Amino acid sequence: MATDLQIVIDCTDPDAVSMFWLSALRGYDYPGSDPNRPPGSPPPGFRTWEAWADAQGIPEDQRYDQRTIIDTVRERPDIHFVAVPEKKTVKNRLHLDLHVTAGASPDEARAVQDAEVERLIALGATLVERREYAVMRDVEGNEFCVT
Repeated sequence: MATDLQIVIDCTDPDAVSMFWLSALRGYDYPGSDPNRPPGSPPPGFRTWEAWADAQGIPEDQRYDQRTIIDTVRERPDIHFVAVPEKKTVKNRLHLDLHVTAGASPDEARAVQDAEVERLIALGATLVERREYAVMRDVEGNEFCVT
């Protein structure tokens, strides 16, 4: 029997961090989201996630403790975002790499990376440094690379 992989990211604001990664990783969405609306939309029959949470009986003080995003075609691992009280203080021991140059020629690879870096900056990421890849930080300062 195979072991399934899930990724868990500690953060102080699971809503903001999950929304960043939902936008950064094309093809991910929240479980139960309306597939006929943009990613992150509430489930069918609800105008807002608050209305959905009310219908589920989720207490207000527990609504922002965690978030999960899932690959809509179920080929990549789920990513969980869990609220912790402490802020990030040192470099991650584990980080995500966004590999965007698959299929690009060596001449095209840098332009593809640069375009993705600009897209991620527009979503709230920051560029730390450029090497043959880009080192970046998400909206809470977690490092990741664009290769």
